[in-house]
Amino acid sequence: MNVPVWVWAAVIVGVAAIFVVSLLFGRKAHLITVGEAARWVAGYVTLAVLFGLGILVTNGADYAGQFFAGYITEYALSVDNLFVFAIILTSFRVPRQLQGKVVLIGIAIALVLRGGLIAAGSALIHSFSWVFYLFGAFLVITAINLARNKEESDTEEPKTVTLLRRVMPISDGYVGDRYLVRQNGKRMATPLLAVILALGTTDIVFALDSIPAIFGLTKEAFLVFTANAFALLGLSELYFVLGALLDRLRYLGKGLSLILLFIGVKLILEALAENSLPWVAGGEPISWAPEISPALSLTVVGSILAVTVIASLLASRVERRRALAVRRDGEDHPLP
Repeated sequence: MNVPVWVWAAVIVGVAAIFVVSLLFGRKAHLITVGEAARWVAGYVTLAVLFGLGILVTNGADYAGQFFAGYITEYALSVDNLFVFAIILTSFRVPRQLQGKVVLIGIAIALVLRGGLIAAGSALIHSFSWVFYLFGAFLVITAINLARNKEESDTEEPKTVTLLRRVMPISDGYVGDRYLVRQNGKRMATPLLAVILALGTTDIVFALDSIPAIFGLTKEAFLVFTANAFALLGLSELYFVLGALLDRLRYLGKGLSLILLFIGVKLILEALAENSLPWVAGGEPISWAPEISPALSLTVVGSILAVTVIASLLASRVERRRALAVRRDGEDHPLP
């Protein structure tokens, strides 16, 4: 896939412009309603679909399939990030009218840092083909750990915030939407700056599995970056759309573990099929390793995610009905 420099520049400028417009729109702190957030999310998803269709027209179905598979995977992993976002916002007691701006800035920081990881990952892949084995093994291990651990919440203070406390003191309360204030003659950071740093750097931890995952679906750095960018664009608004629904996606971790396991195995199989192994089959590539097409990858990822969401919602619905039945039974048979 040959992407001209001007296309790279146009995409980067376009993504940056979207973030700037979003920040300008949300400069005045306000409560973001579900309807408002849903319209923004729909707009971002539509933009991603149009971008994918543009790839289909200009570069063909294979690359378009790689983009959509990567976008869906990154979007699903980003939804999982929202659980941790909720924990951080709650622990810092961020006022609701500031949450949209806080999450958006944190995501912007994360996208810049992810761009560096993507560039490094692309360079490694093109220089050392054996990196596929490391990425694949890492994703398989991550999938197993994710399937075992039901709870992923971490209430400990992020290390970046601890480091910030060493550099400068943090004020006790929020001062509007200001990041730095002067109190008692001392320059102090506000909790708003601390929570933004926490969100941005926490996302990098998640990127350590999401970046190898998308490289398992496409080797094109342009598609890796754009899929990440579109997945992160509407994440702040998605936080308000999902709201309490996050607690109902109980099987999301299991579904994501299956997706990561699939991509990890796919990476290893591709490495076996494309690279010479001196200790296997006389140093020749493994001819029996199956090739997993972008269309099949998109189908598998989409199916796993759909089944996960439907199963989670059905289980939550059954649980609510049982709780309601128990409550009614208690009302019909009051204790003496």
